[in-house]
Amino acid sequence: QVQLVESGGGSVQAGGSLRLSCAASGVTGSSYCMGWFRQAPGKEREGVAAIHTGGNMAYYADSVKGRFTISQDNAKNTLYLQMNGLKPEDTAVYYCAANDEAMKCLTVLQALGVAGVSMYNYRGQGTQVTVSS
Repeated sequence: QVQLVESGGGSVQAGGSLRLSCAASGVTGSSYCMGWFRQAPGKEREGVAAIHTGGNMAYYADSVKGRFTISQDNAKNTLYLQMNGLKPEDTAVYYCAANDEAMKCLTVLQALGVAGVSMYNYRGQGTQVTVSS
């Protein structure tokens, strides 16, 4: 069973930075999809960033391009989201998510980018990010 545990959320002022971490365990495949999505109160889930661990292509929502960076440390089975230039509209609960069906999830990523949030079959408990103006 895949388990994902996020950390690193918090409260910052606009323009500040945070780095989210996601420790993954129980993943048996050599490659899979991982990503971050967020959900603000009263809003739909929004894909933020995603990668396929077998490649080096990253996908981002237009709203975070140039500000957020997704990365992975395979040795530590950890996914990161570096968030710079934070804005009040970035305030949300951020979730780490994974799909271990390597080829299927890659197809979804290539077709939909971060919009394919529904493809994830595992997610963490979420971490709150609050950005004040």
